[in-house]
Amino acid sequence: MSNVVALDHLFDARRLWRGQPQARPPSRQPTGFPLLDAALPSGGWPEGALSEVLLPLDGIGELTLLWPTLARLTQADGLVALIAPPYLPFPAAWANAGVRLDRLQVVRAEPRDVPWATEQCLRSAACAAVLCWPHQADDRTLRRLQLAAETGQCLGIAMRPVSAAAHASPAALRLVMETRPTRLRVLKCRGGTPPAQPLPWPLPTGTSETLPDSPVMAVPDRA
Repeated sequence: MSNVVALDHLFDARRLWRGQPQARPPSRQPTGFPLLDAALPSGGWPEGALSEVLLPLDGIGELTLLWPTLARLTQADGLVALIAPPYLPFPAAWANAGVRLDRLQVVRAEPRDVPWATEQCLRSAACAAVLCWPHQADDRTLRRLQLAAETGQCLGIAMRPVSAAAHASPAALRLVMETRPTRLRVLKCRGGTPPAQPLPWPLPTGTSETLPDSPVMAVPDRA
């Protein structure tokens, strides 16, 4: 058995290199909620990466979490793609949230085609953000979406069931929306440690403006 060598001697002899942590640059994609931005290492959505929003059920206000970002991106002429949303978007609610409808594209796809359609949009560099609702997404699929978001430098967001929290994911950020009690939990955040305490929901915006409470989706797009 080899002799045990103290690390200090290896450092002093320059035989072992000590890495230095480097802070990530601040995100250029703030969430629009100061409390959430303060809880994230980069101060916003991870850029050029895939994020997940994990839900116990649809229609609990999950889109109000995204509207400030989508409004900002579309107002800057960015294109936002919605891949296979479970319900048809309610235009008045999206417009009232500040989202430019002419910069919003809804892509209908069969469940088996959702990952492929999402990957193409992420990779294209034509979209500022891509939202998808995959029925099933294994580790390989999520890694492809993460790589596509990096390649296209696009903000990717996957809306997934809360049961996915039991499985590891390559996504840079994972948020869990809970209803009992109502709160938002940061499950994973690249470059830092998730806050120990959940955040209140709805999140305060820090401004006098409020987002609409009207339904965000209308007629079901699929059974």
